[in-house]
Formats: sequence, C-alpha cells, structure tokens
Amino acid sequence: MHNQKMKKHMKEQISQARKLDSIGTLAGGVAHNLNNVLTVIVGATALLELNATNDPEQRTIIELINNSTRRAAEIIKSLLAFSCRQTFHKQSENVGTVVKCMQDFIGRIIGDKIMLTTYLPDEPLAVMIDRGQIEHVLMNLAANARDAMPDGGILDIAVSRIENDGDIPELEGCLPGGYAQITVSDSGTGVNSVTQQRIFEPFFSTKTLNGGNGLGLSVVYGIINQHDGIIHVFSEPGEGTSFKIFLPLYNDQI
Repeated sequence: MHNQKMKKHMKEQISQARKLDSIGTLAGGVAHNLNNVLTVIVGATALLELNATNDPEQRTIIELINNSTRRAAEIIKSLLAFSCRQTFHKQSENVGTVVKCMQDFIGRIIGDKIMLTTYLPDEPLAVMIDRGQIEHVLMNLAANARDAMPDGGILDIAVSRIENDGDIPELEGCLPGGYAQITVSDSGTGVNSVTQQRIFEPFFSTKTLNGGNGLGLSVVYGIINQHDGIIHVFSEPGEGTSFKIFLPLYNDQI
C-alpha cells in the first residue's frame, strides 16, 4: 500500500514538474519584457531626479518610484531564477560542508522556539554548484519551515548519498549514478495534496496577503532545476513537511 501511494505521489510530482517547465518558459519571457519596460522607467526617473533638486515634494514622489522599481527588479530577478535564465557560477563543493557552515545562520532565521538538528555524512559529497544559490535555497526552506511552526517545533536537515539504480521513485527519469540528497523536514502544520501540487508555482502562497509574495519556493525550484537537480515535497496536514533535494554528484553520473 505504501509503495502504491508513493508511486501515485511521484507521478503527480512528475506531472507537476512538466507543468512548471511550461510556466517557467512563460515566466522567463514575461520577465525579460518587464525588464525592458523597467529600464525605461529607471532612465526616465533619473532624468526627473536631475530636475527636482530643490523640490522636496517631487523628490518624495521620485523616491516612491525608485522604491517600487527596486521591488519590481527583485520580482523580475526571482522570475528569471524560476525560469532557469540566470547565470550561475558553479564549482565543486562538499554538500555537507555547505550545510554545516549554514547551521548558525539558519538557527538565527528559525528563532529560539525551533530546535535545529543536522545529520551530515562523514564522507565528502562533491557537487557542482553555485554555493551562494544553494545557501539561498536552504535559507528559503528554513524560513518556510519557521512559518509552519509558529508555536515552535523541530527542523531537521539531513545530507546523505543515494545511488540511482533506476528503482528509486523520486529519481524517475534522472540519470543513473550517485546523488547527494538534502532533506529538510519540519514538524509544522503540513499542507494538503492540492497545495503540494501548486507549492512551487510563482506567486502561489498559503500565507496572508501581507505574509509573502509567493516567490520563495518557486525560486528554490528554479535554482535546483538549474543545477540539474530535482526537488520533491512530501506532506500531510498536521504531520509536518519534508523537502527532498537531489543533486548529481560531481563526475559520478553514467
């Protein structure tokens, strides 16, 4: 019964991944067009600023425009990350070391009410990554877990090696060989199956209107995708949530 449930879940996730690829293509095109429009707005605002040196009221309006354009630029950057159109600078890194170096920072993100535990392998697991981007992924997942545990709880981050021999449902369609698996699990509120199907979509959020823009997990998805990796979510209402990330080990793919 468990295997059947797992296979059904993985088929749903694979179907969702195909849908996200289509959304990513659209999001990338929209982001580039918006970037062109934003460039014009920024240039026009700079000209207005030159002519408003002694006009406090105009300078206030110009500052409002500048703040809005900076926010728009961040949204465009997030869309480009989701659509896999950003340039990353990858090099060989040990995944365990990356997670270990993030422990203190993640602890500050989640606060004192949540206990952080990490499980790291003794063996080095080398992957080709942009370290800053993978750190961004871990920060996003930690913040997401914190929001799911407002009254406190446990956040587990585990790193392990897994061999894809063709029989692992989570790695269906992936190249055989070794993978570094990063599992980020919380004891929070969990989400239902409908939410799981949309959780990586841009602008989808379960938070209140002012609680977030819905881009955090879509950026996570885009970053992992651009690292030739894969990410899955497993959750049940009231049972917590686990995100499993698989990154191909460097020089270990057949």
